[in-house]
Amino acid sequence: MATAGAALVAPLLALWNTPALRRNFPWLFLAISIVGSVLKELGLVPQTYFSSSRNVVNVYFVKVSWGWTLLLLTPFLLLSNSSFSRSVSFLSRRLLSLVVATAVWYVCTETFFYIEEVTGSCYESDTLSLVNQDFLSKASCRRAGLHWHGYDISGHSFILSYSALFIMEETAPMASLRPSGLSALPRTVLSVLYVALNVIMALWVWMFACTSVYFHDPSHKLLGTVCGLLGWYLTYRVWYLKSAFSPGLPPKCRPKEQKQHA
Repeated sequence: MATAGAALVAPLLALWNTPALRRNFPWLFLAISIVGSVLKELGLVPQTYFSSSRNVVNVYFVKVSWGWTLLLLTPFLLLSNSSFSRSVSFLSRRLLSLVVATAVWYVCTETFFYIEEVTGSCYESDTLSLVNQDFLSKASCRRAGLHWHGYDISGHSFILSYSALFIMEETAPMASLRPSGLSALPRTVLSVLYVALNVIMALWVWMFACTSVYFHDPSHKLLGTVCGLLGWYLTYRVWYLKSAFSPGLPPKCRPKEQKQHA
């Protein structure tokens, strides 16, 4: 596994070093969301295994996607950044990016839940023909076996786009690592983690596409996607670039180069 992981690192680095890919990757999610929504509304996509929300990938990966992202990215972030500097303050600041991203995830998802709650009503069936006035919250409605319907911003569209962009940013230091900066075992672990993060990122893009063509109303998906892109843009393209009181961008040059630019 370790050998296979190391062999895959070079082509993956070459892929992500393509400026056009990094520049257009965020736009990919908007394009998929729009095209997928049109295909869904026109009924042009046949039902498949992934059109069921009970598919294995959705149940065991997408529903806990933020957990998978953090599980793989946390050790990668520590190992990759320690090749640049082992300063506690530097590594702590880089770890702060995980805290910020988790805060973005939490605030957005809780806001989506709140909007669905305050805009919704409880219905007797999924045809939404008869409102049940006895249940005024989503939780009580569902406990009674009924159907709650409100403005349901797509949490999947948000978290899958945001997670993929977050991984793209935080794996960037891999292209500038010093091989001598880590011993053999950490280098091997880092290679395996890097490949795994690319696999999980591809999985998030695939499931984002499945969400676009099989689930939610168009505005729900588009708004969820826009929230994901804004969460990434306002941190990595605005705040991290302009404020000293931020985690800052991941390092993209070696320590000697950093000193020359200082």
